[in-house]
Amino acid sequence: MNAPLQLPALDEIRAHEAEMIDIRHRIHANPELAFEERATADLVADCLQRWGCEVHRGLGVTGVVGTLRAGTSTRRIGLRADMDALPIQETSGKPWASQVLGKMHACGHDGHTAMLLAAARHLAATRRFDGIVHLVFQPAEEGYGGAKRMLDDGFLELFPCEAMFGMHNGPAKPAGKFIAVPGYAMASSDTCIIRVHGNGGHGAMPQHAVDPVVAASAIVMALQTIVSRNVPPLQTGIVTVGAFHAGEAPNVIPGTAELRLTVRAFKPEVRDLLQQRITEIAQQQAAVFGARAEVDYQRRYPMLYNHPKETAFCEQVVREWLGDEGLLADEPVTGSEDFAFFLEKVPGCYVFIGNGEGEDGGCMVHNAGYDFNDRCLSTGASYWVRLAEAWLKPRG
Repeated sequence: MNAPLQLPALDEIRAHEAEMIDIRHRIHANPELAFEERATADLVADCLQRWGCEVHRGLGVTGVVGTLRAGTSTRRIGLRADMDALPIQETSGKPWASQVLGKMHACGHDGHTAMLLAAARHLAATRRFDGIVHLVFQPAEEGYGGAKRMLDDGFLELFPCEAMFGMHNGPAKPAGKFIAVPGYAMASSDTCIIRVHGNGGHGAMPQHAVDPVVAASAIVMALQTIVSRNVPPLQTGIVTVGAFHAGEAPNVIPGTAELRLTVRAFKPEVRDLLQQRITEIAQQQAAVFGARAEVDYQRRYPMLYNHPKETAFCEQVVREWLGDEGLLADEPVTGSEDFAFFLEKVPGCYVFIGNGEGEDGGCMVHNAGYDFNDRCLSTGASYWVRLAEAWLKPRG
């Protein structure tokens, strides 16, 4: 079987590819969950310092920011990678598979970190830009809002950016191709906990109880009408009941039942509508059965909005490098991403780089068999370099 062709990359990046693959494998073998990324942060900070970056640590608990300066311009941009792993037991069977029970890099953050490190090395060595590049290695993207934590800790006050850019691998997309969706590109992500309070009793005498299981079941079914009957047909809303907990014994009617929902939207007004209707349906449906619903609606990640000017710029960087064939047309993604918090504060764009198809990178993220495609490392790093150099192009 023929070896796959090399993907496009800068020669100087390719020269250090073996080292970047080794770094990626080291991170992959030693995954750390949200706000635990101490060894990963140590590795990142050590690399950045050795290559000549100014290094700041501690934002967002375990975040690392490397800064590079060149020329005389005060223009500043931020390039961001995430570092945390997921609580999944790996089954990939790779030689560099996770050595930590119940934890793995199932979303490619090890690859994202390695790509930005490779770009940092090249930018530090060449400094073919005029301005300031902040290299942001963020903790806790997987559900814990590490981006918001860094912002709350003063990221933009310490490291002002006129624009910020992020990148994620795209499983089942052609390796090394790029996707940039303008506008709302990823959905908001909210969590809703509905606790239904009834009156427990004997399973053989339900007339003396208020059954929260029946009430909660009715709520589950009624929630399905929100998207089909309240959300405009040409807009997107998702209401998923992922967990239903109630009772322990078959002959006991429990006193409470709990539903756990994930809720997604692409428009702020749809997000507001979903929260309103979920609350109304839960409370009123419970009342029909003589029960009471307590609704804990938690707004977590906002919609990720790719700003038009910055998105067009990213597309142009790819076109000038790889031609039109380097870009893939695609649609918004119903998954969520906390880079959205950065994009609420400053303009920017979040792109995807294809991770490959079939056995060569096609496994979906958050899967126990997933692994980042090493063939994409040099291509992703080269994109970062070209983006930084183009945005901070010397004038004169």
